Amino acid sequence: MSDHRSLPVPDGLEGDRLDAAIARLFGLSRTRAAELIAAGDVLVDGDPAGKSDRVHGGAWLEVVLPPPPSAPTPRPEPVPGLRIVHEDADIIVVDKPVGVVAHPTGGWTGPSVLEGLLASGVQLTTSGAAERQGIVHRLDANTTGLMVLAKSETAYTVLKRAFKERTVDKRYHTLVQGHPDPLRGTVDAPIDRHPAGDGRWAVVAGGRPSVTHYDTLEAFRAASLLEIRLETGRTHQIRVHMAALRHPCVGDHLYGADPTIAERLGVSRQWLHAVRLGFEHPTEHRPVEFASDYPDDLAKAVDQLRED
Repeated sequence: MSDHRSLPVPDGLEGDRLDAAIARLFGLSRTRAAELIAAGDVLVDGDPAGKSDRVHGGAWLEVVLPPPPSAPTPRPEPVPGLRIVHEDADIIVVDKPVGVVAHPTGGWTGPSVLEGLLASGVQLTTSGAAERQGIVHRLDANTTGLMVLAKSETAYTVLKRAFKERTVDKRYHTLVQGHPDPLRGTVDAPIDRHPAGDGRWAVVAGGRPSVTHYDTLEAFRAASLLEIRLETGRTHQIRVHMAALRHPCVGDHLYGADPTIAERLGVSRQWLHAVRLGFEHPTEHRPVEFASDYPDDLAKAVDQLRED
């Protein structure tokens, strides 16, 4: 079912192209926004407009949005390399391999943590949408490391609140290009969808508050190994904030990394690993902490830098 939206153009989009404004407002790609405009599904002050027309703050937009793609129903699907680190009656902690998303989505045809656990016979809480049962936080497909999922209704409620209230200790290690200055610091910069509407996220005025703490563990000739502590958990947060510092994660071509460095180190994705996860157990009310070693591709890259 189509979604009809009517709203004024925010002053912050004054002077933007119509296709860019539509993409920004509704989280679409520029191409998809242009298709809606060409189909006559976008009116500005009651009249059709061209995709390159400039918008003005306060102009009245009427947009007919297509229905979102429905997320596929999770089905048991074994996931090679998905390791269970801890399991009890309420929670399950896994070490996620590369190339695996947290849960099925409309645009993803590869494996997911959720389907891998279903294939292992794990029963997760049914709280939340069917395709996201038990999911209380996520890792990018090509980010490896620790994830916790809820098996009971109580655990789901308590863990969702803990992530929202920032009481979960999330630690990552990342290899970035160059040497951050200072060697230890905090990036406090809001994040929202990139204005290009191409799937990237960016530091954007008026975006969602996002805070990343970093500390240099080891410095190499052309790269640094950092420990990251996240206060918030925005999509691509570490990748966006490191790119904003002009020290993108090695191998993260989406955010401007130098492909020659990644190629020399044999890294075919962003060097980013969720290395530790600590929180209060949702029903036993005791602190628990879990750790994960680097997978082979990331470990080899660091070993090579040390040899160099």
